[in-house]
Amino acid sequence: DVKHNHLKLKPAVFSKDSCYLPPLRYPATCTFKGSLESEKQQYIIHGGKTPNNELSDKIYVMSIVCKNNKKVTFRCTEKDLVGDVPEARYGHSIDMVYSRGKSMGVVFGGRSYIPSAQRTTEKWNSVADCLPHIFLVDLEFGCSTAYILPELQDGLSFHVSIARNDTIYILGGHSLANNIRPANLYRIRVDLPLGSPAVNCTVLPGGISVSSAILTQTNSDEFVIVGGYQLENQKRMVCNIISLEGNKIEIREMETPDWTPDIKHSKIWFGSNMGNGSVFLGIPGDNKQTLSETFYFYMLKCAEDDVNEDQKTFTNSQTSTDDPGDSTPFEDSEEFCFSAEANSFDGDDEFDTYNEDDEEDESVTGYWITCCSTCDVDINTWVPFYSTELNKPAMIYCSHGDGHWVHAQCMDLAERTLIQLSEGSSKYYCNEHVKIARALQTPKRVLPLKKPPLKSLHKKGSGKIL
Repeated sequence: DVKHNHLKLKPAVFSKDSCYLPPLRYPATCTFKGSLESEKQQYIIHGGKTPNNELSDKIYVMSIVCKNNKKVTFRCTEKDLVGDVPEARYGHSIDMVYSRGKSMGVVFGGRSYIPSAQRTTEKWNSVADCLPHIFLVDLEFGCSTAYILPELQDGLSFHVSIARNDTIYILGGHSLANNIRPANLYRIRVDLPLGSPAVNCTVLPGGISVSSAILTQTNSDEFVIVGGYQLENQKRMVCNIISLEGNKIEIREMETPDWTPDIKHSKIWFGSNMGNGSVFLGIPGDNKQTLSETFYFYMLKCAEDDVNEDQKTFTNSQTSTDDPGDSTPFEDSEEFCFSAEANSFDGDDEFDTYNEDDEEDESVTGYWITCCSTCDVDINTWVPFYSTELNKPAMIYCSHGDGHWVHAQCMDLAERTLIQLSEGSSKYYCNEHVKIARALQTPKRVLPLKKPPLKSLHKKGSGKIL
């Protein structure tokens, strides 16, 4: 949340019944609202790159189960699909369409690794455009169906998709096979009768050439496209207003924002929609002759009455060790994924308001705990220690007694040991309980030594036994 030119981050955790959600890069995301009033808004996540640089074909459904003044609790579940399951990919899109009281997810585009039979040591991470198929995904029954449309001939990735009712508009994108950003504009309509769905595509004139752009909605019928690239190393500084009215779509240039010199001279930029016509933009800090690990953030407001407002600048406390010069701008730049509206934390959810009822026992559920007598992890000064940490310290579960969580760094765990303990199911005991735990272990059963029986010897003429 951004208030009074300050960026505030609200802590988020996952419920105990959630599945593991890896930190994905370039997944396809969208929001989904069920037909029933009681159904809360959900977030659909598909594909993306995993931390070990593999591609995911999984689909996750995430929803908010609890939100208070202190933090937000999410529930994440994995959805199994049958049928024509989309292959693992990234840089694609997923949108929800609604027709005749039913809903479907629509997956399109993206890139995937070349087939395993063609992967060699030199080409192990080579990618190719996915086939330009349209996948309809029924989230209720977990089935997927692929459609081949003659109008879609080339694969696309990092395009812009706009969903409205039963229609999706596909704009721009990058074709890896031809290395071009064609001025595409497709209208895909999905009809969901009682029988089989009907999918048709229409090629429309007036498209734009852009990839990796950011889309924000200013009102019910109007969107704004910001950022992106028109060439591999050339940012697209022009913004476009997209108006939807009935079956018509109109794309026109917006008055160019008053970009700051730092944004103009930056080779790469990245960001995401924050709702209410606001876009969050970031550039590497080396453009300001400061530490190259630092990023600087800007807020661009695209609403009609705020078009000419100067960008607000923010400095982040999270750093990156990636060299921006080694990145491919349209694909490997950093990215955000904000799905909540910009004012979702207003009112009763004011950050600075303390409510004792919101307190929880963080000795079990929280990361910001005192795990041992020598624990020095401070929420205000903590910085990542392990490469697997993003914004919270790594923790490990001690199995002594009823069990409790401890910080891996406080236990002096090597990163290799931390990964092994996280992946395995073996019990772990912290430094304070390891001796007690060892004492409680049942000693291994030792077979008694076999001793030969004593023989009785009688001396002749004597009744004594020697």
